[in-house]
Amino acid sequence: METIRRQGGPYRLPGLARAADSLSLALVRLFQARSLFQPYGTTQEDRYPLIFRYAAEALTGVPAPRLLSFGCSTGEEVFTLRRYFPTARITGLDIVPARIRRARARLARDGGDPRVRFAVAASAEHEAAQSYDAVFAMAVFRHGGLGAGPARCDGRIAFEDFERSVGALAGTLKPGGLLAIRHANFRFSDTAAAAGFTQVLKSPPAPARSPPLYGRDHRRLPDAERDDGIFRKALPPAIRPDGSGNGAVQSNVA
Repeated sequence: METIRRQGGPYRLPGLARAADSLSLALVRLFQARSLFQPYGTTQEDRYPLIFRYAAEALTGVPAPRLLSFGCSTGEEVFTLRRYFPTARITGLDIVPARIRRARARLARDGGDPRVRFAVAASAEHEAAQSYDAVFAMAVFRHGGLGAGPARCDGRIAFEDFERSVGALAGTLKPGGLLAIRHANFRFSDTAAAAGFTQVLKSPPAPARSPPLYGRDHRRLPDAERDDGIFRKALPPAIRPDGSGNGAVQSNVA
């Protein structure tokens, strides 16, 4: 039996569901390997409360925010976001079809919600440009097979694929929107897309939980500083409310 952490305790998947997940993942590995960063669907409700709380407070003035959970697995993050953002429209994307089927099944069991959508997708490239107020990519851009910290990562994942994927996520954000990235094998600040963002929340170091970090050349960066946290997309100069920039705020609380 496979165990997934859910609110109220562990939830055990029946053997048939586990077999379906394994088969679905095997097909993704065979046909979409370059778009698969984290093969493991480990998930838990309210896994990043401080990040979710910061985003909720930052979007207080948005009456019906649009949120994207990228790499949502079986949907626990989406259902968590619903509690933090009661009026939001939320999309959950995952590359593994079996996980999306389970997320949809839970949504149906809970009575459905027209403001929640789950879809199978390897990237956000088919989502509308500048359509989301916040995007969450939590423990997605990491590979479980790199846990031992090998000298190079390109036998598992490649920086150029990460850059392509986060570039697509950045494109879906509205000006002023938030991009949250946690527990990645690469730094968002090393990508071309980062030039259009300012970090507003920096997560504190967590050596016991953080995956090894790699650079653009796929070599391990054992002593480099991580940049996990939340980034705000720049506002065009013409619509900045005070003309003073994007208001960077560094904080170590998530």
